[in-house]
Amino acid sequence: MRRLLWVAGVAVALVAVTGCTDSSAPGDASSRPALSSSPLSSSEQPDDGQEPVAEPPELDDSEHLAGRQPETKGNASFSYAKGAAGDALIVAVRCQGAGTMKVAVKTVNVSFPLECLAGETTTTYNQVGVSGVEKPGTVSVTAPSGVHWSMTIGRGEPPAEDQQ
Repeated sequence: MRRLLWVAGVAVALVAVTGCTDSSAPGDASSRPALSSSPLSSSEQPDDGQEPVAEPPELDDSEHLAGRQPETKGNASFSYAKGAAGDALIVAVRCQGAGTMKVAVKTVNVSFPLECLAGETTTTYNQVGVSGVEKPGTVSVTAPSGVHWSMTIGRGEPPAEDQQ
């Protein structure tokens, strides 16, 4: 399931949209920014038959990788690369474990909570289209120690209805 979070202008407006994707275009490892936390070992990965949290969410073929964080437990921050003017910022998060995590994209002053569930892997795609999203930045996550998560930051064209 794919939920998009649209952020427009100075005011933050959130609208959930549902769809599906089967894209499998991983980014080039050389384009990945440095990470500030350590991934979990494969022995710590939950085995529930769902998409593993160890695999960060994939982007659609039309989207470009800006940063990726492998499976992490609890709090962490990581950087992402700059993008082209006019592109939207995509924040795709996969999590598992009971608790609410808070994702903050400091460069554009946007944050949102995500509810993670015990025994279930949840993947959420958020798209941010405010001034400054083309700049490089940092994503900070605050999460309970029992929440495992991974994240992909991407760039893509904003939806046609958001373009002027």
